[in-house]
Amino acid sequence: MRKQKRVINIGGVKIGGDNPVAIQSMCNTDTRDVNATINQIAELENAGCEIIRVAVPDMEAAQAVKEIKKKIHIPLVVDIHFDYRLALECMKNGADKVRINPGNIGDRDRVKQVVEMAKDRGIPIRIGVNGGSLEKELLQKYGGVTADALVESAMGHVAILDELNFNDIVVSIKVSDVPKMLDAYRKFDEISNIPLHIGVTEAGTLRSGTIKSSIGIGTLLSEGIGDTMRVSLTANPVEEIYAAYDIQKVLGLRKTNAEIISCPTCGRTQIDLIPIANEVEERVRNLSKPIKIAVMGCAVNGPGEAREADIGIAGGKGEGLIFRKGEIIRKVPENRIVDELMAEIDKMM
Repeated sequence: MRKQKRVINIGGVKIGGDNPVAIQSMCNTDTRDVNATINQIAELENAGCEIIRVAVPDMEAAQAVKEIKKKIHIPLVVDIHFDYRLALECMKNGADKVRINPGNIGDRDRVKQVVEMAKDRGIPIRIGVNGGSLEKELLQKYGGVTADALVESAMGHVAILDELNFNDIVVSIKVSDVPKMLDAYRKFDEISNIPLHIGVTEAGTLRSGTIKSSIGIGTLLSEGIGDTMRVSLTANPVEEIYAAYDIQKVLGLRKTNAEIISCPTCGRTQIDLIPIANEVEERVRNLSKPIKIAVMGCAVNGPGEAREADIGIAGGKGEGLIFRKGEIIRKVPENRIVDELMAEIDKMM
């Protein structure tokens, strides 16, 4: 059962409450290169990204936000460390959310300036706690990076905003250690109704990072924890979006895209199934209809085993069967099997 959190509006995308778990990514372009950043965001939008974040290391990047915001269609989050002036400039230039830690941008007056502008413009603030940036006193108190240290750090930053009567807050508590990440999010979830941005930071490459994130993020989502998410990968950010949707689809949280089921192959397989399955997955990646597609290696058992699939193929020797809901439609040659499957899928759209 998902815990009801306060609802936060991020540039028109609402998180918390009963709203879907919003899918985010972060550009790996130089934000000062406006065209490259806009082009990457367009790619991410096409893949299904719902909120995008950019790094803002200096004033030139903060000023670039204005032009970037004009050309994109999803909410823009700015990632800022230490310099409160960058937050002010980004908000003037149209940022929809600011990711910042109130405790590291200076004295109370500087924090107040950021909060007052955020209030005036209806811009939420994400408090981003990270295992690599914990306060020294907390590291000493807990003997290192622990779940309790992470939660205490987050609550300390929240307290600063609470004192300024600012409630438009999202919190993230990220570490690369999955058990520690799970422990921290669970503990924070128990004591607060602030919406949570969940993820495993520095998760790794496409393969290892997807596994880590699937376990960490998937576990939290299955427990009803999480209001927005990012799969952090050392890869093209578009892969983060695909992985995020896949995680949500497996848990039944998203039913807006095609789902592929395929067999692992065995000695009965007489068709080159692995490249066929990969090609099908690639060609249906951007389908918006929630259909289940089966790619099976055995013409004897395939249609029966995949009876729940809306459409599917099963291999034979040099040929394959196309079936719907377990009922065979026709035979097709192996070299045409994917094209014929796509033709049937097009009829269903």
